[in-house]
Formats: sequence, structure tokens, C-alpha cells
Amino acid sequence: MTEERPSLRTLFDSEESALFRFAYGIVGQREAAEDLVQEAFLRLHEHWQEVENPRAWLYRSIRNMALNHLRDHRRETAMDEGSDWASDSPTAVELLGRHEAVGVLRLLMAEMPPQDQQLIAWKYSGSLSYEEISKRSGLSVSNVGYKLHHLLKGLADAMRRMGVESREG
Repeated sequence: MTEERPSLRTLFDSEESALFRFAYGIVGQREAAEDLVQEAFLRLHEHWQEVENPRAWLYRSIRNMALNHLRDHRRETAMDEGSDWASDSPTAVELLGRHEAVGVLRLLMAEMPPQDQQLIAWKYSGSLSYEEISKRSGLSVSNVGYKLHHLLKGLADAMRRMGVESREG
């Protein structure tokens, strides 16, 4: 089953806030995160015809641009962390880490085949049992369990390789 490709406008409307949270989770600065998201969409517009998976392309681009931003603004970031208005609350740091972890997970999920995405969605978004997933997918119950186990293990391994060790980032 081939999914129809969304328009750039539809993609912007559906992904902009999640991409902002992802970028903010990496750079920790609202203005910089907004600029990164805007720049990613501008670059996507320039390469629209060449990009097969625009959603995954956007996450990857924002991650790369955010890491470049951090590298290029190291001194500025260190000053911001020491300022009086910065929060010392561990929950603020954890929250930023969670946003980054969710963004990385979305990137990895976007690169998965649609049928694998669907299995994970049924299990975790739909809270379906293996038996219910089996009926919907046509797979045996044991095959559903096997596939989900390996899909989740693969996601966890990929996240660790990308530097995400826990749900806190």
C-alpha cells in the first residue's frame, strides 16, 4: 500500500510544533529552535522533488543543524547557562532531554516501513493486545510478539547509538 505524499503546507501544519520541540530539546533556546525549523522547511522546499521521506528528512536536518548550532555557539551557550534567569531545576533539564529523546524516536520511526510503524502504533497508541493486533494484521499472535520485540530492540539500539540512553535523553 503506497501512501500519498503530503503537500509541503500539510507537512508544515502537522509537524512544525513537534519539530520545534525537538530542536528546542537540543539547543535549549526558543529563538534558535524557531530559526532551525524555519531553515529546515526552506531547505526542504528547495529539495522537495528529491526527498523521498520529507518527515524523516526534516528531523535529520534539524538534528544536524542543531548540533552545528551548538558547536558554533559554544561560548554563547555556556554564558546562557550561567545567567540568573536560567533554571537550576533538574526537571527542566529532564524535560529538554525528553523532548530530544521523543524527537529522535520520531525520526527513527519515520524511517521504518509503514507496516512496522502500524504494529507499534496499534500496540502503544491503540493499546491493543497481541491477539487484537494479530486479527488486524493477519500475523500470528507469536509473530506479532516476535516482530514487536525486535522492532523495539532495534529502536532502543538506534537511540543509544544516537546518544539517547533513557527517556530523559
